[in-house]
Amino acid sequence: MATVINSQSDVFMSVKQVAEYLHLNEKKIYELVSERRIPATKITGKWMFPRELVDRWMLDSAHGGLFTDRLILGGSDDPLLYRLVMQYAQDTKARALITYTPTGTRLGLDLLNSNRIDACCMHWGPNTESHTRHPALLHQYNQYHHWVLIRAFQREQGLIIKPRLAAIVHTPEDLFDRQFRWALRQSGAGAQRFLQEILGKHGLNTSSLNSEVTALSEREAGAAVAMDRADVVPGARAIATEFGLGFIPFGWESFDFALPRGIWFRRLFQELLNRLKSAQCQHLAEDLGGYDLSNTGQLLWGDE
Repeated sequence: MATVINSQSDVFMSVKQVAEYLHLNEKKIYELVSERRIPATKITGKWMFPRELVDRWMLDSAHGGLFTDRLILGGSDDPLLYRLVMQYAQDTKARALITYTPTGTRLGLDLLNSNRIDACCMHWGPNTESHTRHPALLHQYNQYHHWVLIRAFQREQGLIIKPRLAAIVHTPEDLFDRQFRWALRQSGAGAQRFLQEILGKHGLNTSSLNSEVTALSEREAGAAVAMDRADVVPGARAIATEFGLGFIPFGWESFDFALPRGIWFRRLFQELLNRLKSAQCQHLAEDLGGYDLSNTGQLLWGDE
């Protein structure tokens, strides 16, 4: 007797249900699971299959992928990448959907793990530790074994400050005094993580700062200072340049792409990497300041 699958209530399907749903035998389903080729999760010793992800997996695997005409980026914000993606979208016109929605590193990875976006931009601490921190962060997500980590660039991270403060403030410690108004980033943003580590070295935390403003992107962060809603905010040197603001460097960080292996080889993503490597992008990076594109496109982790 066939197993009845109720489209409304069966959010998760058993091995038997997914086998009937896909018209395959159960042995083949176990093979797909062992090869990590089908979305599945183990609950109390039994394999379960999220119906929505199975549907997406089927669509995306048909004829090389029905979604090969889209590239949806999420995660961390960056002004150089934003400009590049906007130009890419203009050049492509209606032939493909190319978009970039900055959400912060953590939310971007949540969206990637849920198959809502195609690639997540991420940065999580100092450049010298990114080779261990970034893979460790990806391992916290159950889809990580499908992902690769690709270098976008390295960039300079620090504090964006009002121009009038640039002449009198030279170190981050000078700004910890509560006379200065801070705009902070949301929880899960790489810039906020960087700031928390700097504060920790001085025995402080974000509650020690005078802050009533939260910026949800790099651009919001720069705007908060430019609009006199704050005196200082963590962010990239390029944002300070864009808004004509002062900048105190913390150090360099790696800005990487986390994405499924299949997306890595798609034409739209490869073209994005080519644009990042172009002379035009290099000139723009020099104008904004605080970028190193020497390792753009390098595979860092995940090709196993």
